[in-house]
Amino acid sequence: MFSERCLESFFESLIAGDRTKARQVVADARKQGHSPEALIADLFWPTYNTIDRLYRLHELGCINHHMAVRLLRVLVDQNAAHLNCSPTRSKTVFAVCGPSESEELAAQMALDMIEGSGFSVSFAGSKIANDEVLARVNDEKPDVLLLFAAAAEDLPSLRALIDTVREIGSCPNMQIAVGGGVFNRAEGLAEEIGADVWATTPMELADVLISEPSRRAIESQRTVGRARKRRAA
Repeated sequence: MFSERCLESFFESLIAGDRTKARQVVADARKQGHSPEALIADLFWPTYNTIDRLYRLHELGCINHHMAVRLLRVLVDQNAAHLNCSPTRSKTVFAVCGPSESEELAAQMALDMIEGSGFSVSFAGSKIANDEVLARVNDEKPDVLLLFAAAAEDLPSLRALIDTVREIGSCPNMQIAVGGGVFNRAEGLAEEIGADVWATTPMELADVLISEPSRRAIESQRTVGRARKRRAA
């Protein structure tokens, strides 16, 4: 674990856009024996959450937020090359996320942990139309479709995508996983929109994909969108 002083120093370097200081915090952590996985779990992810929370509360300015997100993403990219990858699980994950760079950063940290756990990962990022996602899923038939969303505005499109995947039924064995801040802030939301699995951190998400590969949503758990379907009928 990292000390409060270290976390504070890292946070301050990011929001100031101080690339030299931020790199030095990471370098010092490596010298102290922290693994790449620990950097994600105990340094990058908690700091990301602090940045995101303060920005949403309007306690962090736009410039500081953008500098922090971009600098942190560079460090996450560099850290990925040092991950200790597990033997392959012969499982594929296709992932997309919401439109903001902050959401891409959160998804990237989760996918780094998942890839390090032995999964084969493809990440399309943001601003991908649902019909393109569906085409990819139908063609490639991944074992897991991972959807990352940080904002409530992402939910209608995400819900529609899950609905269509279920209705078409071309990938009956595919597991749908969700993650991101919007699900952390609204307890039960992931279950209600029909996701099979979900988690609050990248580490938990990797763990649940490993430990519960056969878990699937049941119709009775899904409440979001039910009234819409009744009206359509």
